[in-house]
Amino acid sequence: MTRAKGFPGDKNLGNVVHDLEQSPVNSHQAQQLQQDVNDRRHHDARNHNKETDMNPSH
Repeated sequence: MTRAKGFPGDKNLGNVVHDLEQSPVNSHQAQQLQQDVNDRRHHDARNHNKETDMNPSH
C-alpha cells in the first residue's frame, strides 16, 4: 500500500489491505490467518461490552 509522504493514512484501512494481500500457502496457514481474525474480533467484542455506570449518586 503506497502512502503520501507525511500522511500516515487510515490505520484500520491499512490493516485490512494488509490482511487481504496475504494469500495462505496451505490449509494450516489459512486456518492460522482465520484464527488471528477470530481472536481480534473476540478481543474487540470483549473490550466493547463494558457497561457504563450512569448513577451520579456516588
